[in-house]
Amino acid sequence: MSGMPDARSQLPAVLIVVTAASLFGTLGILSRAADDLGLHPFAWVAWRAGMGALGLWVVIANRRGLRSMLAGIRAATPVERRWLLVAVVASAGLNLSIFVAFQRTAIALALLGFYTYPAMVTLVTAALGHERLDRMRVAALALAVAGMVAVVAGGLTPGSTVAIDVLGIALSLVAALCQTVFVVANRGYASIRNEEAMGVILGGSMLIAIAVTVLTAGVGALLVPFGNPGLLALLVGVGLFVAALPSFMFLTGIRRLGPVRAGILMLFEPLVGAALAALVLHEDLTTLQLAGGATILAAAVLVQRARAAVPRADAALRGEPEIAVAPAPGGP
Repeated sequence: MSGMPDARSQLPAVLIVVTAASLFGTLGILSRAADDLGLHPFAWVAWRAGMGALGLWVVIANRRGLRSMLAGIRAATPVERRWLLVAVVASAGLNLSIFVAFQRTAIALALLGFYTYPAMVTLVTAALGHERLDRMRVAALALAVAGMVAVVAGGLTPGSTVAIDVLGIALSLVAALCQTVFVVANRGYASIRNEEAMGVILGGSMLIAIAVTVLTAGVGALLVPFGNPGLLALLVGVGLFVAALPSFMFLTGIRRLGPVRAGILMLFEPLVGAALAALVLHEDLTTLQLAGGATILAAAVLVQRARAAVPRADAALRGEPEIAVAPAPGGP
C-alpha cells in the first residue's frame, strides 16, 4: 500500500530511539563513577537535571526563539499546569529513588525492578477505567510479578555474586511507581508541547533535588563539583548527552514511529545498562536472574502490544491521547 511507511523508511527513526535508549543505559555506571569521585546521589540528580534542562532550553530557544519558549505553558489551563506539576514531582521522585538504588544494589537488578512499571501502568489505568484489563494485560502483570520474584530469588541462591539489597530493590520499585504516576499524569497536559513540558520537568526535578540535597547532605554536597574539574566535566557531559540529547531523540522517535513502537524500542535501555555493568563493574547475574529479567521485559512488550491493539479512533473518542509506556524525560 502506498500510504504505509516501509521498514526502510522507518530505519532512521528506529536507530534514533535505540541510540537514545543506549545513552540512557549508561547512567548506571556513570552515576557510580560520580559517586567514586565523592558526589552525593541526590546532588547527582540535581546537577544532571539542571544541565539537561539548560541544554534543552537552549535548543528550544534556537529553534523557536526566546519569546516562544514558554508559549505552551502560558496557554495551558490551570488543570493542565497542575498535572504538569504532578509529573515534575513524579520525575524527581523517580530519579532520586533510582540513583540511590544504583548505589545500593546491582545496576541490572535496579533497572529490572524499575521496568516493572509498564505492568503497574496497566493496573492503574485499568483501575481508573482508561483501559480494559484484558487477557494480554493480565498475562503481562503475571509475567512481571513472576520475573521480579525470579530476579530476587536468583540473588538469594548460594554462589550468587550479586547480593540482594532490600532497600535498593525497594527503591527501584518506588522509582517504578513514580514512573507510573508520570505516565498517567501525561494525559492531563497532552496539549503542552513535549519539549516545553520536558524542559519544565527537568528544571522542576533540579529544584526538588537541590532542596532534598540541602536537607539531607548540606549545601556543600552541591558544591563538590566546583572543586573537582573532572567531576564537573562529567556532569556537564551527562546533562547534555545523557539527559537532554536522548530525551530530544526519544521525542523525535515518538513523532516518527508512534509512542507504542518507540516505547518497545526503549526497552533496549536495561539491556545496555546490564551489559555495561557486567563489563565495567563485573556485576554478573545468575541464570535465574537472567530468566527473570527476560520475563519482565517480555511483560513490558506485552503491555505495549496490548496498547497497540486498541483502535486509535476509540481512544480519540474517549479523549485519551496515545501515550508511550517509556522512560520519563531525562531518566532514569
